[in-house]
Amino acid sequence: MDPTFYRSAAEAAAAPPETLAYVVAFDRAAAKPDALSVIDVDPGSETYGRVVGWTEVPHRGGELHHFGWNACSSALKHEGHHMEGLARRYLIVPGLRSSHLYVFDTQPDPRQPTLVKTVDSAVLAAQAGYSRPHTLHCGPDGVFMTCLGGVNGSDGPGGIALLDHDTFDVLRQWETDRGPQYLAYDAWWHLNQNTLISSEWGTPSMIEDGLVPELLLANKYGHAIHFWDLATGRHRQRVDLGEQYQMPLELRPSHDPDATWGFVGVVVSTEDLSASVWRWHRDGGSWAVDKVITVPAEPADPDLLPPALKPFGAVPPLVTDIDLSVDDRFLYVSCWGIGELKQFDVHDPANPTETGSIRLGGIVGRNAHPAAPNRPLSGGPQMVEISRDGRRVYLTNSLYGAWDDQFYPDGVGAWMAAIHTDPRGGMTVDETFFPHDEDFRGLRVHQVRLQGGDASSDSYCYR
Repeated sequence: MDPTFYRSAAEAAAAPPETLAYVVAFDRAAAKPDALSVIDVDPGSETYGRVVGWTEVPHRGGELHHFGWNACSSALKHEGHHMEGLARRYLIVPGLRSSHLYVFDTQPDPRQPTLVKTVDSAVLAAQAGYSRPHTLHCGPDGVFMTCLGGVNGSDGPGGIALLDHDTFDVLRQWETDRGPQYLAYDAWWHLNQNTLISSEWGTPSMIEDGLVPELLLANKYGHAIHFWDLATGRHRQRVDLGEQYQMPLELRPSHDPDATWGFVGVVVSTEDLSASVWRWHRDGGSWAVDKVITVPAEPADPDLLPPALKPFGAVPPLVTDIDLSVDDRFLYVSCWGIGELKQFDVHDPANPTETGSIRLGGIVGRNAHPAAPNRPLSGGPQMVEISRDGRRVYLTNSLYGAWDDQFYPDGVGAWMAAIHTDPRGGMTVDETFFPHDEDFRGLRVHQVRLQGGDASSDSYCYR
């Protein structure tokens, strides 16, 4: 059995810490190939904080985005899927624009992953009826891959494609009855409750050239989350947050397999440009969703704002990622617009309490990293990944190429930061960890995956 298949969240937290991080890098100009980079995150290493591995893909312009493992701790609850030889070994990396899927083998040398398979976009379309793969999670029956678009790549419905754990073949469309669901983004689950939850962004034509102001102000982006029967792929319930709460994106269920709650981050409210975090939970025989965190917009000089924001005279927080520590104690909220990472104590998930904040980048603030105090930063905390023991948080600064350009028109650059956390609450920036710009060969960086698993890649089956 793979030792990184952890029976419980506590076992995962007690395992040896990560020494490598895998980070996707993409070229917005499509002049260079996108790549999977490897970062040394072992503080005792001479190459700590440096790029130590780099594997390119054969195509250009694909925009590598979210990615994940072929198998993880949820394998301990597989039914009808053989376990012999199954291991957390392969990283499946989709191109959000190209719809190609790339499979990297992290063995025998984890610092030098090798590209072992490419699944063409035509295969994804033919076998599952989807395009624009976005997020994937290893789970029961196979790898679940959410997709934003239908077969023509420009409209929906979006949904979930199911891939084989071993061959990486596209098996089928997961949904058997999608009910009212049309828009897609993320999907996660409560394994012990046989429940999958999905969220909404927009179709490819709504997002690929940037945020469309007319669609946003007309509340046309996603504003609901959906609950499904995990075993059958049947839609059970749609919960509308309110049409003004545009783009509920990242889903973070409790790691406690017996719990029935989790969080979803909402990018923006069209009423006041605030962002928010909502909690879903059981309410009798159905599911309910409550807003538990509001992050207000910050007033700003219009002269300092990009064209899209000048009429408003304010910077929206733009909550574009959230992450929940493996012990379910702290929730981290990235406010990409204002350049802030917030930490909340969520031991009572209905009543989060803010316990820490750091500022890096931001549309107006451009707060510098301590390693380069005279260098204003573009972008802001965007993708957030937490170590299994909860002591380290890793950040990258790019959201999505066209949206980067819209909100940071003078360039977003590329940087990665490491944050140290206090078990009692609070955060500090690691002053010695700051790979940026040419360290990534001029490419932008997005999602992070940690060797041996991390806070957002595993489901635990046992207490």
